[in-house]
Amino acid sequence: MNVITAADFYRDEFARVASSLPGGRLPWLRRAREAGLASFADTGLPTLRQEDWKYTSVAAIEKSRFAMAVLAPSTANGVTAQQIEGWSLPDTQRLVFVNGRYQPRWSRIGPLPAGVTLASLAEVLERNPEHLESLLGPTPEAYPSGFAALNAAFMSDGAYVHLAAGVALDTPIHLLFVTTEAGLAVQTRNLVVADAGSRASLVEHHVAVGDGAYFTNVITDLVAGRDAEIEHHKLQQESLKAFHVAAVNADQQHGSRFTSRSFALGAVLARIDIRVGLNAEHTACALDGLYMTDGRQHIDHHTRIDHAQPHGTSREFYKGVLAGASRAVFNGKVIVHADAQHSDADQTNRNLLLSDNAEVDTKPQLEIYADDVKCSHGATVGQLDPEQIFYLRSRGVDDASARALLTFAFAEEVIARVGIAPLRARLEKLLLGRLPERVKELL
Repeated sequence: MNVITAADFYRDEFARVASSLPGGRLPWLRRAREAGLASFADTGLPTLRQEDWKYTSVAAIEKSRFAMAVLAPSTANGVTAQQIEGWSLPDTQRLVFVNGRYQPRWSRIGPLPAGVTLASLAEVLERNPEHLESLLGPTPEAYPSGFAALNAAFMSDGAYVHLAAGVALDTPIHLLFVTTEAGLAVQTRNLVVADAGSRASLVEHHVAVGDGAYFTNVITDLVAGRDAEIEHHKLQQESLKAFHVAAVNADQQHGSRFTSRSFALGAVLARIDIRVGLNAEHTACALDGLYMTDGRQHIDHHTRIDHAQPHGTSREFYKGVLAGASRAVFNGKVIVHADAQHSDADQTNRNLLLSDNAEVDTKPQLEIYADDVKCSHGATVGQLDPEQIFYLRSRGVDDASARALLTFAFAEEVIARVGIAPLRARLEKLLLGRLPERVKELL
């Protein structure tokens, strides 16, 4: 019996959907897609034998045969206006994508300052693609994994944000990605380019209609020009049967500021890679994250910060709350290169295990090749403090409520750092939703 390999399957899928993918008239994009497909055929998906994937098996994704979502005319696609409003964040510019396709009928883009472009990437590729070749064309570093290669080949749509020099967009941008069908593979690509002195905040939000099994593979590339400021918040609320693989890549120029906040709550298997290049002097980045797991969930965060030039500052603060028989992975790597004197880096990962069967693998890493730096890192894994529980019990709080209150306080420390008020309120509501009703009355 002939067995169809993953490479054969995706080659057949490419033949099926290639004509419907955006930018088909662009020779450079066709070459990039073909290069991505060829790279995947050579390398396949990561395995446990690779150091960066030794704790996260993606065999379930490789064995599944998720059909690539085909770009169809804009329709409701199984989503109602009530659902969209329920997921939406007030006081934001909103772009909605359903099954990988931009949906103007659900999107709400208000007045924008001169110099701001906020659009569907597919539309930009069709109408004004000239300046995108340097961002989407193939490079030797384009495919750090088979997932990146698949995204390059099948990239369908996503958000394109461009801020001209000196422009400040004070209204946050809400990018809402909805999947409605089981069995789909949705390949999304987002591009954010902030020219010198510009500023913007974004929320990348992934949700699902129903509880089907599907595969989200998303890449978000951000370029921060001289003295630009970008805040990127990622809220992952996928179906608990879904697979979510994501990469966030930030390129920082002189004096720029980049903030990444990742909140991972959904999916049966999620992997988020965040790479930041401090590629000029006096840059700064802050990476915060909160992952909360239950049942058989597996959530993996891998971060990498490259201090490539002098006087760079990085701060990293991740927390995990694990229940049931779930598992989490945190690997944070900070590399201070030889030319990056006077770098200042600090990294912290703290994990709270709520059950005996929960497990976390944490690996903070520092690689320092410069001699005049200030760097530190640390990680903790533990359970709730018995003395704190006893204190609350002595004040009349029952055992279950005491544990829930302490868990809330542990997670809230990360949520409190969110500067976008509607998102912070949404996260607090999601956190409270995991607590007993009697505890909510105490808060």
